[in-house]
Amino acid sequence: MKAIQLLIVFLCSFSIYAQKTIDQFSSQKLGVDREIYVSLPPSYEKDTKRSYPLLLVLDAEYLFDPFLGALKYGNYWDDLPEVIVIGVCQNKNDERYDDSRVDEETGLPIETGANFYDFIGTELVPYLLKTYRIAPFKMIAGHDTTAGFLNLFLYKDTPLFEAYISLSPEFGFEMENRIPERLSTFTTPIYYYHSTSNGDLKSFKERIKTLDEKMKTVQNDKVNYKFDEFIGASHYSLVLHSIPNALYQFFAVYQPITTNEFNEKIVKLEYGYVEYLKEKYNTLEKTLNIQMPIRLNDFKAIEAAIIKNKMYNEFDELAILADKYYGKSMLADFYMAQMYERKEDYKRAQKKYLSAFQMEPIGELTKDMMYEKSEEMKKLMN
Repeated sequence: MKAIQLLIVFLCSFSIYAQKTIDQFSSQKLGVDREIYVSLPPSYEKDTKRSYPLLLVLDAEYLFDPFLGALKYGNYWDDLPEVIVIGVCQNKNDERYDDSRVDEETGLPIETGANFYDFIGTELVPYLLKTYRIAPFKMIAGHDTTAGFLNLFLYKDTPLFEAYISLSPEFGFEMENRIPERLSTFTTPIYYYHSTSNGDLKSFKERIKTLDEKMKTVQNDKVNYKFDEFIGASHYSLVLHSIPNALYQFFAVYQPITTNEFNEKIVKLEYGYVEYLKEKYNTLEKTLNIQMPIRLNDFKAIEAAIIKNKMYNEFDELAILADKYYGKSMLADFYMAQMYERKEDYKRAQKKYLSAFQMEPIGELTKDMMYEKSEEMKKLMN
């Protein structure tokens, strides 16, 4: 119930900020116009050089707003990045069933299902890539019938999406066996999330759990995989539990350094704290294609680790990194001053604090603080 209550808060809190527009997409493959929901990030118009991950939501009439709410909530706390969200409407006349039609013996899309498959792959996604600034990280999400269908996009030679959110999927022929086999072959990062509940439809749940058992034998470090089985949730309410779990799993590397990460990973290192910080942001760029400056709070976490383990020489490397991202601020000089002070070289520390005094304040670092530290170093020199 807690996750459901949180999602309700998400939707109520952020509905006034939702930048959702409704477009009509004319499809030759479908032979009709299909309603499309579009939500662009708040910074989209301001930051014209930036590209954003894409989330394509099937069953948009009831899945779009929960996903949008979770993303907006996570971004407010800087746990999730801004994302372009596109929704495909499929429920005005139960189109979702025709859209998801597959051959019972092969599991491959046929007839209207083949048309919808081509609509997504050859019309809609190419249009989105041409129209919007989309980063090379694309996600797709669906529920039961559409969740089962979205797995077919894994089988392109170059998969159309890098991440899959399959909520209580209704699988086609042999998919619970085929998906693990396919995931085991990837040589580039691929993200996969699926979920069920103890109150889910029995026929769905059994095959979903079979997939999870098969995935336990897959040894491929390119696969970012997560499975959830929620206790006390139904086939429908599990969606509200699943959405934040899937997004936080996929974007775990995006999140600022947490207390747990600091205590369990960083502080336990014998050295290489600055290298850890650089690798964290390099991984973010390599796996999710998100480029961003290192957060000030993450600098502070590494500073704390250096001090705690008395590895003061690493302040030199941290200062170089600070100068790269916050060159006009006093951060780089402050770190050099910290290194000299901790090593009891008070003369050099005093000079660096004075140098920092002439730069722009940042975070908790102020000119008054730099002046006071400079005076403190003078006294220690005598």
